[in-house]
Amino acid sequence: MMDTLPRQWMTEQRRFGHEVCLVLGSENERETRQLLLNSSQFEQYLGVYSGTHITDLADAGPFIFTLDQPGDRRIDELLEHPQRNWGWLVSLPKGELRKLVSHWQERLIIGTRPHRALYRFHDNRVLARALEQLPVDAYPAYLGPSISVCYWNGTGWKTAFSPAPGTYPVPDEPLWLRSPIPHPQAKEIRRLNAHRFLLAEHLKAYVRLAELHDPDTWLRDRLALAQAWGWLEPEQLAFLLTQSLQAPAYTLAPHWQARPDETPIEHFERVHQVTEFLQGEAPL
Repeated sequence: MMDTLPRQWMTEQRRFGHEVCLVLGSENERETRQLLLNSSQFEQYLGVYSGTHITDLADAGPFIFTLDQPGDRRIDELLEHPQRNWGWLVSLPKGELRKLVSHWQERLIIGTRPHRALYRFHDNRVLARALEQLPVDAYPAYLGPSISVCYWNGTGWKTAFSPAPGTYPVPDEPLWLRSPIPHPQAKEIRRLNAHRFLLAEHLKAYVRLAELHDPDTWLRDRLALAQAWGWLEPEQLAFLLTQSLQAPAYTLAPHWQARPDETPIEHFERVHQVTEFLQGEAPL
């Protein structure tokens, strides 16, 4: 079953006396969030954006819930459909929910004015990328009071453990915001994977493109742009390719261009947020 590992992980964490929590993105999981809100005590959950200077986005932001019941059936739907990228699970010392929320509130904003963006820590894909590239000794500053995390990395469930859970200041140059160095053969592998992705997921649009442009030349151009921007993660490439296919005359709007001193993650998060707003999918 899809949910075997996370269920085992939750049982083990509770056996050790730890508190198990759910980090839940709200954008596409409002029914589950409402179910959890209606069936939880007030002290068992917190909205991460609440009480911050972006509190007006609290309803669309992530929530963290304490799951104190073994075999909690309220999250069956989530565990059975991890591909929805709804968030991840975390274990804590008992009573440290507020510490965890404060930890991530301190790491929400990346970049400096006027080029600021929100760090989507609640997205399991963001967490998976960070943990994949970070050395283990950098886990504590990233995970804070978290003892262990359980998350879907796109192909399967994974777990990670912090060697020193606790309270840490935000580093001046957080390692989790750096893009990994690509493998020498990554460019060709990326092109083949992108071609297969478009054939599988956007065949009709890809065929229409071929009526005006050479698909291989167009694809190489898009991937060169992704390389220049540092958008090398699957989520970033899929977003760039999909939106490029949908753009008028296959030309991206000016706001897609990277700003001076903007990191690849800041750039991606800004464009992603603006695009969702323009398409009526999220507040700006």
